[in-house]
Amino acid sequence: MITKDDKQAAIALTQIGKNDVGSPQAQVSILTTRIKELTAHLKLNKHDNMARRGLIQMVGKRKRLLKYLENTNFDAYKKVVSTLKLRK
Repeated sequence: MITKDDKQAAIALTQIGKNDVGSPQAQVSILTTRIKELTAHLKLNKHDNMARRGLIQMVGKRKRLLKYLENTNFDAYKKVVSTLKLRK
């Protein structure tokens, strides 16, 4: 579970405007933070299958958001991938 401060820091990395919290860029940034945190949890708790299922769902959602962003605004997509250091 990410804290409020972590979530705000993640949004600040990729937000478009001052009040932007729901753009695909911001959502991908939040999901990336949550994925990193959950991956660390699963390294310690290998048999936590519900957390593993949640991780797979988050990765899928991030993948769909990135695909949408790539199709609609390629420049923003490249910027998000480079900012968050994602492989694509």
